Amino acid sequence: MAAADAADDNNDERTPLLKSTSSSHEDQGSSLAQNAGNLLANWWLWELIEACTSLAALAVIIIILFIYDGSSLPDWPSVFTINSVISFLSTISKLSIVAAASAAISQCKWLWYRQAEPRRLQDLQLFDDASRGPLGAIQLLFSLRARHLAFIGAVVVVLANFFDPFVQQVVTYRSRSVPSGSTPEIVKSRVYAARSDEGLPLPSVVDLSMKAGIYNGVFDIKDNANAGISYTCSTGDCSWENFTSLAICSRCVDITSHVEKECTNGKCHLLYIRNGPTLSGLGGQINSSTTNISSELQGIEPSVLRFTSLLSKKVSDPDDALAVECSLYYCIGKYASSVTDGMVDQRLLASWRNDTARLDTNFDLILNPPTSFGNESGMQPFRITHRAAIALNSFMSETFTGSGGINNSGSAFSSDVTQALFDTSNLTKRIENLATSMTNSIRGQDDNVTGPAYGTAWTNETYVHVRWAWLAFPATLILVASCFLLGVILETSYRDILVWKSSNIALLFHGRSLRLSTRNEKPVNKLSAMTSRATDIKAKLVESEIGGWKLDQDD
Repeated sequence: MAAADAADDNNDERTPLLKSTSSSHEDQGSSLAQNAGNLLANWWLWELIEACTSLAALAVIIIILFIYDGSSLPDWPSVFTINSVISFLSTISKLSIVAAASAAISQCKWLWYRQAEPRRLQDLQLFDDASRGPLGAIQLLFSLRARHLAFIGAVVVVLANFFDPFVQQVVTYRSRSVPSGSTPEIVKSRVYAARSDEGLPLPSVVDLSMKAGIYNGVFDIKDNANAGISYTCSTGDCSWENFTSLAICSRCVDITSHVEKECTNGKCHLLYIRNGPTLSGLGGQINSSTTNISSELQGIEPSVLRFTSLLSKKVSDPDDALAVECSLYYCIGKYASSVTDGMVDQRLLASWRNDTARLDTNFDLILNPPTSFGNESGMQPFRITHRAAIALNSFMSETFTGSGGINNSGSAFSSDVTQALFDTSNLTKRIENLATSMTNSIRGQDDNVTGPAYGTAWTNETYVHVRWAWLAFPATLILVASCFLLGVILETSYRDILVWKSSNIALLFHGRSLRLSTRNEKPVNKLSAMTSRATDIKAKLVESEIGGWKLDQDD
């Protein structure tokens, strides 16, 4: 009898016994559904599916991001966005890999107790809590201190809480300029011929549009003639390739060193330039006239105007003199133009002139720059009709000849242009602005030859920008979790331990002091068999004889 009891105790150490009258549940399961269920319970098929699902979801995320990275927003149904799809897939990926890692942590408790050294019973609860969430995983981390494979699983469960924030940082939306489809235009010209508003030729006078350009350039106190160029840009943001156009260029030099003075008793009463303007008396005066003084301006042709302004602005100090000689001449300008937020920006990149050309009463001025300058081959040469050139030269010479000044009793100037030249703080810049304004008038004429320069209109577009570096953490986490799962599978196989994972039934069936069955029963080890057998066993929590509580089988 004692021997039989000892044999029973030995059997209890391994597993309870099934009744001998019952058929083995481990040998059952001939149907496909039951076999599949046994495979899910007794092996790692479900966890491997979860790991593959996590990897597949991450792969789909990467594919979607690769397809739409740098592209405009996809035309999807309104209920779907890239962020929502990525969030949905990342949730699937995280939940799947965490579930697989949690099952592996649960299996680790059996590995923990399979070692030769006895382990604390409390560790059962630590492993169980670690498989349920990050708080338990943190407790397991401090308990194991990297002494067991489960430490990696606990790290995965804790770090999985940062999975979604990292994925959410992957996709951003930025704005860029793209062609809108419309074609902007900006004026340019190859011909200048004075015409009336009706388009009729004006043989000996300057057309009103050119006069307006001259006055606008001189009176523009902001020196912003570039803003007056005629263009069309429907989007408010346009650009043009560099182009060439007939233009007016300018150059000014300081010739104050040419000013001579006549003084009496240390006080100067006469300022003059040989073959140029003269100032006499007190300061606060200007005198302008056509001149040919500075050697730096010699040979600049074909000339529109060359003049000198002699100024003495301080009324109390007539010795405070400034002399500037300027030349305005026909040229070919190479321009870079753009419109940003409705504001035009135009820069003269380079200019070319023909110094051999001269005004002639019978022949037009011809300017034909080399193709290397940007001249379009096969086009007519740049041309200024002789009538327009003569008329403009005569008008400019008359307009920029004059004098005037200010004193304690008031001011008097021979013309508004002379007053504008006196009042400006930077005469050179004002003449540059004048040249630009006159160029705008030439370019704005419809010469029936040139046509406008065509550019590109830009509009803002929101596009998808992928910050790939933020995917490194989720991808690494999935890789580590997969390796952890594989490590647990191999360790379980190496130690010849059955796959029980988080089953409480296995603990009840194999607890040393638990008696859930009678004798004469066959061993039950596989989780599927224990689960099937547990359906036939009823238990209840009862109070023991010594005042404690126990889970007792109901016979």
